[in-house]
Amino acid sequence: MSRRHAAEKREITIDPKFQSAVVSKFMNAVMYDGKKSVAEGIVYGALETIETKTKANPLAVFQQALDNVMPSIEVRSRRVGGATYQVPVEVRTSRRQALGIRWIISAARDRNERTMTERLSAELLDASNNRGNAVKKREDTHKMAEANRAFSHYRW
Repeated sequence: MSRRHAAEKREITIDPKFQSAVVSKFMNAVMYDGKKSVAEGIVYGALETIETKTKANPLAVFQQALDNVMPSIEVRSRRVGGATYQVPVEVRTSRRQALGIRWIISAARDRNERTMTERLSAELLDASNNRGNAVKKREDTHKMAEANRAFSHYRW
């Protein structure tokens, strides 16, 4: 990692259907081997499934799911005099979003439904209702930060 200057943030083009940068980032995270059209089909299919199941705006359900999964605090390892402490720190907004997206996708991939579209729609519905593995991951992260609150004075 270069110490001279931070890496520049790349511009992300908004997705054509919903005009949302978050959906576009989500799509890019779902994508394997540069197969964007496949990822587009999966994400849009999942959002259509959500719309048919809930009769609600799929973008609102997606945003609610992401809000329920994004962590506000996490632990980072900090080495102090030979001992390594798990120090709780607040999470930057961009990292919160990236972690939320990553956790939803990994939880969806671990599910048992037949297709990735079904898995993703089910995980997004679960996350919007504050249940599911992605939300559990956030709860575990918060619990760990709460348990290590005694080391918060090591924050840098």
